Amino acid sequence: MKTVVFDLDGTLADTSGDLIAAANACFAALGHGALLDPVGDQLTAFHGGRAMLKLGFSRLEMAVGEEDINREYPRLLKHYGEHIDVYTRLYPGAEAAVERLLADGYRTAICTNKPEGLAETLIQRLGVRGLFGSLIGADTLATRKPDAAPYLACVEQVGGAVDASFLVGDTETDVKTARAVGVPCVLVSFGPEGPGIARLTPDAMLDRYEDLDRIAEVLVGS
Repeated sequence: MKTVVFDLDGTLADTSGDLIAAANACFAALGHGALLDPVGDQLTAFHGGRAMLKLGFSRLEMAVGEEDINREYPRLLKHYGEHIDVYTRLYPGAEAAVERLLADGYRTAICTNKPEGLAETLIQRLGVRGLFGSLIGADTLATRKPDAAPYLACVEQVGGAVDASFLVGDTETDVKTARAVGVPCVLVSFGPEGPGIARLTPDAMLDRYEDLDRIAEVLVGS
């Protein structure tokens, strides 16, 4: 069974606004105000909560250690979980593209390094949970991307065939995951790094979701 596995943040949805807002809420509670810019710091947002905290603290004229980041990280996650879909939106055409794949007989899944609970909450809030047969998050298994196990679990849970599958993502982690599994990787040009992500030489670039059907046919056949 042909299967398309999607990353979530930066691939299916632009989640950067809510991620940065969660980090800024931590900084504001400490009396520092908003240290991260919703536009200029988008790329860091997709590297995770600790990366955002580290960047924000680095802009203060004071010594900040790992213990400060570890202290604030649970607070960031709590704020993010409570405000997970204020700014987050699916990328244009994403929902329709997944619906077309399903209509054409594909299985679809999500493999993300977002904690599973947060990922489940988000795609439910976005109204697309029913479009994906499985979801594997950062803490679902003992390992996370770029280890091959989460991807393999996604395909297995939807009853797909690994050799008739490919990954759609937006980062080097996704490329490494696909290479570890031995499947094609498609990178989106509208994610946090933009068209420059082509430097990672994926098997295909996706400039708009309207083109995903054609790419799927080329990579795994009709």
